[in-house]
Amino acid sequence: MKIYPSSLDTKSPAFKQRRNRMLTLLSELNVRRKAILTPNAKALEKLHSRNKFSARERIQATIDSDTAFYETGLFAADKMYPDIPGGYPAAGSITGVGTVSGKKVMIMANEPLVKSGAWVGITCKKNLRAQEIAMENRLPIIYMVDSAGVFLDRQAEVFPDKEHFGRIFRNNAVMAAMGIPQISCVFGFCVAGGAYLPGMSSELAMVNQNACMFLAGPFLVKSALGQDVDIQTLGGAEMHNAVSGVADYIFRDEQEAFTWIRDQVSMIGYSPKMVFDRIEPREPYYNPEEILGVLPDQPTGVYEMREIIARMADDSRFEEFKPEFGKTLVTGFARLGGYAVGIVANQGKPVKKVMPPDPYGKPRPPQIQIGNVIYSDSANKATHFIMLCNERKIPLIFLHDVTGFMVGRQAESEGIIQDGAQFVNVQANSIVPKFSVVIRNSYGAGNYAMCGKAYDPRLIFAWPTARIAVMDGGNAADTILLTKKDLSEEEKAKRKQEILAKYEEETSPYFSAARLVVDEIIDPRQTRDLLIRGIEMAARNPNLGEFKTGVIRM
Repeated sequence: MKIYPSSLDTKSPAFKQRRNRMLTLLSELNVRRKAILTPNAKALEKLHSRNKFSARERIQATIDSDTAFYETGLFAADKMYPDIPGGYPAAGSITGVGTVSGKKVMIMANEPLVKSGAWVGITCKKNLRAQEIAMENRLPIIYMVDSAGVFLDRQAEVFPDKEHFGRIFRNNAVMAAMGIPQISCVFGFCVAGGAYLPGMSSELAMVNQNACMFLAGPFLVKSALGQDVDIQTLGGAEMHNAVSGVADYIFRDEQEAFTWIRDQVSMIGYSPKMVFDRIEPREPYYNPEEILGVLPDQPTGVYEMREIIARMADDSRFEEFKPEFGKTLVTGFARLGGYAVGIVANQGKPVKKVMPPDPYGKPRPPQIQIGNVIYSDSANKATHFIMLCNERKIPLIFLHDVTGFMVGRQAESEGIIQDGAQFVNVQANSIVPKFSVVIRNSYGAGNYAMCGKAYDPRLIFAWPTARIAVMDGGNAADTILLTKKDLSEEEKAKRKQEILAKYEEETSPYFSAARLVVDEIIDPRQTRDLLIRGIEMAARNPNLGEFKTGVIRM
């Protein structure tokens, strides 16, 4: 592979302007992250007075000291619960991948500082996502339980559906059958149906005095049976270790529990055969810091997507597949952290398509194609490339900046529906791990084809510049208003502004992250590192299965 010949002028005013705009967005990201990560001082002091720690303190005390915790869903529930005092930061649950005793593990920790760890609807979705990541990558999972159970005022959004509370325990059973170790430690409350999560784990420990487990608490027992019983007698650590046998271990304090978790993980045996090709990793030839100045400071500005790829790939080397065909999609092979990867990326600028001569042999001028639109030729190229990566067991990375598939008379007559369907078909049936990064736009069926959340990416990240929706606000407003023939021009103008404001909020990366449409909003400079960590995680599961698609319409 050759080093990509970059033409990015890092001293130009345009580069500096673009970089400054990205730094402004990153400043906002850091402020919003800090607001979620900083606990209420009085609440934390009160927790400490009870010899307890917050969820993030527990995680930091458990993971290896020289390693990082890669949190997922930090912005979950952001601004989604304005009627609840204090909101629901991080959905009251901390999830992510960490290294414990040298092994990658998934950690799920209830946050006692948020409504005593009670669950709302988005808490279910977040914890189910964590279990999904663990299952896909065969990661041992650690449950740090400290939850009052379902937030009863919102039980309807937590209890009855497929993606609700009960699915957690279904996943416990499925993971057990898959041979995935599940280690639970109860640090505080573990109430009602929530007791099944540790109860269905491989091992279960409890911290004395603070921990308790029961299907019904003292008040409900009194109401239902007339029995007067205190918390510890009903379901404390001593009772469950010595009498019921529900728990396997009892600890004097949380520090002992952290040591026990590390010890248990250290004894897990696993040595998968590496299925992905890997060589000695190399840093990018071009400075990854320069990635901040590539993306335009205007939402519709143009840029070269290969400049971004060059600042992510090992030694900035990229072997492009079909570079002269289907140019609105950039496809090719590279290495990240030594791993071979296939990259499918939307182009950020208009391109020229060479046209065949007319029926009389007369040359025709090239057709100008919109960069971030998928045409029939680019869809066909992507289909071919994705099949190649599946044949060769090469992980796929999708870099989103797509406004959708091409529309109009010519596109329809060329079979864009059929060509797009082939693209979606092979992508959906891919057996290799897929990772998605939403760099700018991710609209409509383009989001689907580029492996949006509905298509099972192992991880999906968003830059602060990301926008996710059916279409952009301007097109949406114009489309809606075309149907409102009874409105005056003044009323249409007012309605358009309302639609634009609504789309501005709903296409924001924070809106998507709050609803877990993306796993995290990231600094663009972190993209390479996080993708490498993701591939390392995926390499734990070498059983990819057989790639097949069924009928593909031609």
